[in-house]
Amino acid sequence: MSIRVVIAEDQRMLRGALASLLDFEEDIDVVGQAGNGDEALSLIAAHRPDICLLDIEMPVRSGLEVAEEIKRLGCECRVIILTTFARPGYFERAVQAGVQGYLLKDEPSERLAEAIRRVMDGRREVSPELVFGTMRDANPLTEREREVLRLAAGGSSSSEIAAKLHLSYGTVRNYMSEILSKLGAKNRIEAITTAEEKGWI
Repeated sequence: MSIRVVIAEDQRMLRGALASLLDFEEDIDVVGQAGNGDEALSLIAAHRPDICLLDIEMPVRSGLEVAEEIKRLGCECRVIILTTFARPGYFERAVQAGVQGYLLKDEPSERLAEAIRRVMDGRREVSPELVFGTMRDANPLTEREREVLRLAAGGSSSSEIAAKLHLSYGTVRNYMSEILSKLGAKNRIEAITTAEEKGWI
């Protein structure tokens, strides 16, 4: 019986190329293609695929957000994340979301088909660069510090962050001071840039 796959990738040409490559495999059947995270979830609900290949950076919902939703809904679908970015923070979130595969897009095409088969057999498939990057560059921020920095990245002032998180203004200032110290940043803009580049927020 064929392994049923949904591909979610916002670049149409790459999505088509992936589908064509996988369709050459006798035991793999591409049953749906999505251009954003919401389309991916709709296709997963409609087709109940065995595997979903998710690009990490998509419009509407990212691949990580889709993976987290799949876990929350308790879908049987297994997830392989495809990414251009070896960002340790992304890898951490993927592991927490129960992702079974995490591969860089520049891997050889035959590696993807083999990874799909191995994930179907209950194994995990991870590009070695991603594992070593995570070991070298762990996220120093607590969940609360990430929350504060995410709101700051969205344009909220310290007063607005305090109101949204039901904290005092002074507590938010303390969190921000700790964030700057941990990231070796001079100001919040620098801290946001660093955390985004690492995939920590």
